[in-house]
Amino acid sequence: MRAAPVLAGALILLFAAVLVALAVGAYPVTPAMLASLLWAKLRFLPDSSTAAATVIFAIRGPRILGAILVGAALASAGAAYQGLFRNPLVSPDILGVSSGAALGAVLGIFLALPVAGIEAAAFAGGLVAVIFVYGVAAAIRGRDPVLVLVLSGVVIGSLMGSGVALMKFLADPENQLPAITFWLLGSLAAFNRSDFLPIAVPVALALLPLILLRWQLDVMTLGDEEATALGVRVRLVRISIVAAATLMTAAAVSVSGIVGWVGLVVPHIARLIVGPSFARLLPMAALLGAAYLLLVDTAARTLGTIELPLGVLTAVIGTPVFLVLLARGRRGWN
Repeated sequence: MRAAPVLAGALILLFAAVLVALAVGAYPVTPAMLASLLWAKLRFLPDSSTAAATVIFAIRGPRILGAILVGAALASAGAAYQGLFRNPLVSPDILGVSSGAALGAVLGIFLALPVAGIEAAAFAGGLVAVIFVYGVAAAIRGRDPVLVLVLSGVVIGSLMGSGVALMKFLADPENQLPAITFWLLGSLAAFNRSDFLPIAVPVALALLPLILLRWQLDVMTLGDEEATALGVRVRLVRISIVAAATLMTAAAVSVSGIVGWVGLVVPHIARLIVGPSFARLLPMAALLGAAYLLLVDTAARTLGTIELPLGVLTAVIGTPVFLVLLARGRRGWN
């Protein structure tokens, strides 16, 4: 299937998801009102002080940007991990990034840090987890490096999860424990304009090496020996891809909490549409991930009288979708 038409279709889907997210909610905005406000913004007219303008540009707008960034980052990281480990069942959680970020955020809540401090702690926790994973993997010689890396991620992720459980046990049940539980369930309700750059910058920096190394990653799907024979510096490429994917995941999780299944299901769908070539897979996964998480976030804030946890909805939707993909998908990596 040609990449350009399907990428255009994914872009149209994302645009439609943005329009829906802007229009629906506790304060509905009619299409005519939405078009008028957006047209005024495009013409650089002074912002209106109406309630609709406040809802669109101060509340929903930043949250939509957050959902797009988080969804694109998680899906891109998932595509990179799956290509690197030559396994479409791998997700960003495989190296303990999410567990490390969760421990960092929970520790920040436990220490009563401000919101920015909690996000920084989550970001640092994700990076520390991967450093530990690579340290353990580097200390074990004579084994399959990919297998050792995956197993190290499982072990370190389990250790980080135990730390989260301990913090929940020690937390104040009146104030800290509800905040910890809410964060772990995932949400973009607190996302605002000040959170945009702290996510956008690391995500953009992480996307750059993924784009530059897209051909090397395709070669690495053949195996380490074949890739080395074709001139790929396997160890350097592996470290670069893991570092970039980890950076994106840690940045996303630091503001959204634990949002599972995006990095697993979306790259799988993208691969079924455009094939395994990373040059086509990366942009498709990013666009689909952004549209998917935006639609799920819109559903989370509109389906009930209270906002539903984002992580719960992604799991409820992702589980049956992934089972269908497993049943109907093509066998093998290619």
